[in-house]
Amino acid sequence: MPIKHKDPIHKARDALLNTWAHLIGRPAPKFISQSLLTKVIAFERQSQELDGLTKTFRRKLARASTEGINTPPRLRFKPGGRFIREWNGQQHVVDVTSEGYVWNGNQYRSLSVIARTITGAHWSGPRFFGVT
Repeated sequence: MPIKHKDPIHKARDALLNTWAHLIGRPAPKFISQSLLTKVIAFERQSQELDGLTKTFRRKLARASTEGINTPPRLRFKPGGRFIREWNGQQHVVDVTSEGYVWNGNQYRSLSVIARTITGAHWSGPRFFGVT
């Protein structure tokens, strides 16, 4: 049963929700943004007009569902490597080991934890230490 509101913003959202339900065959997720609703509907319409998804895209979707979606490759550093960063006038040296990282005599599994400890703020460890 279609949802109905009086103001234009709700009418537009209601139209998108109804279109989603018609195209996808089930209701949209409860808190999905209007922008994402629009993009999914456009994608679905385009794929239907082009007789479905391409073989290449279906393969990518299958691979993503088994490998994890958009998981970037983990940075791997060779044991014996060293990161040096100056922060607030103090030099910080981190050594790479086979188990992770050593900083100030303590073992850590993540550069991000070290960066967070040094700065007191949430940092990407590789970014903090200048690794791309």
